[in-house]
Amino acid sequence: MSSIVESLANKGLIDPPDFVKSNTMYECVVGSVAYGCATNLSDYDTNGFCIPPKNVVFPHLKGEIEGFGRQKKRFGGWQKHHVFDKDALGGKGREYDLNIYNIVNYMHLCMENNPNMVTTLFVPRECVLSTTSVGEMVREARHKFLHKGAWHRYKGYSYAQLHKMKGKNPEPGSKRDKLRKEFGFDVKFGYHTVRLLYEAEMILNEHDIDLRRHREHLKSIRRGEQTMDDIIAWASSKEKALEKAYEASSLRHSPDQPAIKTLLLDCLEHHYGSLEASVVRPDELTLILDNITEQVRKYERVRDRK
Repeated sequence: MSSIVESLANKGLIDPPDFVKSNTMYECVVGSVAYGCATNLSDYDTNGFCIPPKNVVFPHLKGEIEGFGRQKKRFGGWQKHHVFDKDALGGKGREYDLNIYNIVNYMHLCMENNPNMVTTLFVPRECVLSTTSVGEMVREARHKFLHKGAWHRYKGYSYAQLHKMKGKNPEPGSKRDKLRKEFGFDVKFGYHTVRLLYEAEMILNEHDIDLRRHREHLKSIRRGEQTMDDIIAWASSKEKALEKAYEASSLRHSPDQPAIKTLLLDCLEHHYGSLEASVVRPDELTLILDNITEQVRKYERVRDRK
């Protein structure tokens, strides 16, 4: 399956690094399309991840020593916005916003439960634009990334959207300005406020995310059928309920970093071949002992502060 990045590059519309073009492992459409509440004005946001050359992931292979000498900028990802393909949709055209991450950065952000990244793992299957065996390895393991720390991240993102919804100075003539003039407030920020809290609720209670379950509520906000005060009151009530859900949730408290690291190494090995000369894989006993040692150190730091 050809990636969107590769297709656009072959048309001469973008010029990404060669390895982004050839080694993009997973692409999906996110945003309102994934949430099931897109309009004619909606962007076509495409996110995904690629695997860079081995010496980018493991810079010691080209002689670099972390912290010594001039440090080279690491490849974290590639992005390009407002890319218009006039041939898309049978000649109607489509504008793309593209974000392709280094697989290492991508999996770290997912592990930290960054809402924008977690979304890419749980988009409906029809929103997956291109994938590979590595892409499927990550997607199939998506539930491993969820943990209770998601509540703090999602709450913070929701607060930010709520604050922006109340803002009064959008760029004149922008889409945001048009929304404010039409509805009296920015309904897009309003629906994102609600969406994020719904997703946090599903993570805490069900350990899963269905991005389209509450689309009718979200669409009603986008149509201006609810006031800003309605959204503020709803969010306040939902936050109180989610604080209780956080305490009661049986979801793991923090990320299972060893399991996710193993998944990352498995993906890299699937792509590169053997990593024996590149990285040491600690055995299970070593991981257990390291975890015990870290817990003892945390206890000693707490004890010493008393």
